[in-house]
Amino acid sequence: MAQGTLACTAAGGLIVDVEGERYRIEAGDVKGLIFSGRPAPVMRERCEGVTGLTIEGHAAVHPAGRAVVIRTRAGAWIVPLASFQRVACGEEVRAPVLGLVSESDRLLSESLSTYLRDSTP
Repeated sequence: MAQGTLACTAAGGLIVDVEGERYRIEAGDVKGLIFSGRPAPVMRERCEGVTGLTIEGHAAVHPAGRAVVIRTRAGAWIVPLASFQRVACGEEVRAPVLGLVSESDRLLSESLSTYLRDSTP
């Protein structure tokens, strides 16, 4: 389960650092996410000599309303909503980003453990 950090930019946006990648959520999108519950695009900074940003995923408030789920092609992470709001408002410098275990990963690990248990003499 990979962990990372969520930090605020000077312009009011957010930076998500996870698994060696850096993602951004723009200031206007952060406000829409917090106050209206609108999903926000998550953009990755390109370092391969190409300038600009590419949309790699989205951030949305979890249906339970207690966390923000950040999903990209590389995986999914969760930040408690209270921590997300504190960082976005500048009350905190950073917050932890916790990795999510997907349903398919969980099912795969269960099937592997069952297979290994059944195949041992």
